[in-house]
Amino acid sequence: MLTAAFIRENPDLVVKSTRSRGEEIDIGIILGQDEKRRELLKTLIDLRAKRNLASEKIGELKREGLTAENPISEMRAVSRSIKQLETDLGKIDAELYSLLIAIPNLPHESVPIGLSENDNQFVRDWGSPSQFDFQPLNHVEIGTRLKLFDFHAGSKISGSGFPVYTGKGAKLERSLINYMLDFHVERFGYTEIFPPFLAREETLITTGQLPKLEEDMYRSNRDDLFLIPTAEVPVTNIHREEILSESDLPINYVAYSACFRREAGSYGKDTRGLLRLHQFNKVELVKFVTPESSYQEHEALTKQAEAVLQSLNLHYRVINLCTGDLSFAAAKCYDLEVWAPGEAKWLEVSSCSNYEGFQAQRGNIRYRRQKDKKVNFVHTLNGSGLATPRLLVALLETYQTADGHVRIPKALIPYVRKEIL
Repeated sequence: MLTAAFIRENPDLVVKSTRSRGEEIDIGIILGQDEKRRELLKTLIDLRAKRNLASEKIGELKREGLTAENPISEMRAVSRSIKQLETDLGKIDAELYSLLIAIPNLPHESVPIGLSENDNQFVRDWGSPSQFDFQPLNHVEIGTRLKLFDFHAGSKISGSGFPVYTGKGAKLERSLINYMLDFHVERFGYTEIFPPFLAREETLITTGQLPKLEEDMYRSNRDDLFLIPTAEVPVTNIHREEILSESDLPINYVAYSACFRREAGSYGKDTRGLLRLHQFNKVELVKFVTPESSYQEHEALTKQAEAVLQSLNLHYRVINLCTGDLSFAAAKCYDLEVWAPGEAKWLEVSSCSNYEGFQAQRGNIRYRRQKDKKVNFVHTLNGSGLATPRLLVALLETYQTADGHVRIPKALIPYVRKEIL
């Protein structure tokens, strides 16, 4: 979250950066409210000082046995003014907060300028696409043949976008989740977290989903809780309103969760099979780091997510998202896209984001520096390590055989306990 002080000192930067995302903000309103707030605050401070002096004077008069009626009358008038000013200041604070919380994060200087995915920047790729001596099937055809999932049953139970995994498909999904959790814990030293799947409003404000993306959220109005869209939300909030020790950083968490998204803006997009769901599974990586190390940690996070795809020998590429394609809270983001030969397209399986201090300021997540004991905001990062639906699509389509079966990648065999489906 950008502060009023930062905007006041960098108005041109904020306008330019926000515009590069394809958004416009009325900075004049923000600066006007900020100025009004500072004027009220100065008046309030002066009146409080005046009240304190009057209180001291009243005390002196009473000790000397003199009447204090006039000073008391004056102090009461000052107190009434203070109360009114405090009410006015509270209203301005609320109005200013609602303006500030709607401003997206500023893109990092290394983010390409652009307004659509066509302006995204290719970074690197790994592996090569599978070669078939037969016409490859897509994941829906494969899954139907092998009875791996039942979209009709899911639709009957909950509606479209809620798949039912069955038999070997359910085992494969569970195996992927367990494999990725173990992978990040054992190879990279992450601490595993199993978080709640429901979250309070302030939890989602911290990570930036609210208020911007409320229409994409599932909400339980009776309990005033939201179904989480990603484990990033509860895991990032583990340290909300805390001051961490610099010696404890970086803190690396890995978590599995079901994810719930209404996908309100998905009309017209490809929603076949597992390509776009309202409920899906994901293993998430979350980091709390010092500002000085955050971009080094961002590269490391991305490589760790890539390592899963490499271990499964899946062809993928890394994309540096342009300003207009960034999420609301991200300062920089790499997307990992895996090749699905049956679909003949790239599918996003991870977004690895550096939020810098944006989420930390919204959630008041700080750390105490060792050298001077000063308190500063941490930087937060997160990335999927990985999301299972499109990963499963790529895996089924990459490892399919001519006779309609699917080979299991070597790394997954100990989890699936089969070499072929």
